[in-house]
Amino acid sequence: MLDINKRWYNYLIEYLGITIGTVIMAISLNMLLEPNTIAPGGVTGLAIVIKKILNIPIDITNLAINIPLFIAGVLILGKAFGAKTLYATFALSFFIRILPQSNLTEDLLLAAVFGGVLIGLGLGIVFKFGGTTGGTDLAGAILNKYFPGLSTATLMMIIDLCVVVIAGVVDKKIETSLYSIIALYILVKVIDLILEGLGYAKAFLIISNTPEELGEIILDELKRGVTVLRGKGMYTGKDRDVLLCVVNRSQITKLKEIVHEVDEKAFVMITDIHEVLGEGFKEIKST
Repeated sequence: MLDINKRWYNYLIEYLGITIGTVIMAISLNMLLEPNTIAPGGVTGLAIVIKKILNIPIDITNLAINIPLFIAGVLILGKAFGAKTLYATFALSFFIRILPQSNLTEDLLLAAVFGGVLIGLGLGIVFKFGGTTGGTDLAGAILNKYFPGLSTATLMMIIDLCVVVIAGVVDKKIETSLYSIIALYILVKVIDLILEGLGYAKAFLIISNTPEELGEIILDELKRGVTVLRGKGMYTGKDRDVLLCVVNRSQITKLKEIVHEVDEKAFVMITDIHEVLGEGFKEIKST
């Protein structure tokens, strides 16, 4: 009974966190970015551009693009993109619709800086609680299936930069693209800060009494490779298996939760990784 109550409590906290994150994102979009046609990449950035051209509300465009992406993600990538992503997508569109729309500042630099900070804060919170808002994360993962020579991160960057360039063309001002790049850079840095890491990825070294069970769950739920290192405790003299797993920024919180659920007494070391080359990350290239 206690486990059931704890599970529901965790669900409540997670969805509350995702809700707060989407509210912050909606405030940034409604009051700073959209009024100044600053499009910091992603589906929301594209929605700002489309509104400028066709006057279609951002919330409608967000759903119109993300729902097909979500369906394609499930069909192509499997069920890794679950209820939290769907909830975050609808929540963001809902709050964009109901929150007031006004321009807090006409200074493009201020709008880019604080808009980037707020949308990065909101998206970071959504990631922190295990959700995503779809967008370029999902699009990049889908395209990676058809363009395996390009990493998901590279494809995401290409999509974001295309949106930024389109924003400048539509607004007929090169300054719009430049300020959009500033906002995009800031939001990425804020997301990294929220997720406890300024590096590209994190390496987890896990010493557990149930390494096989833990490794299988990581493989199944995170779709990340796990390497078993043979170790020996100097104090106990016993042989131990040490799990090594490298994850991206959006999976840090989820991996911590998995370890906690499987083995509360596990010993975990988390280190910054400056660069990761290989399957699931960046392609290995000669310099």
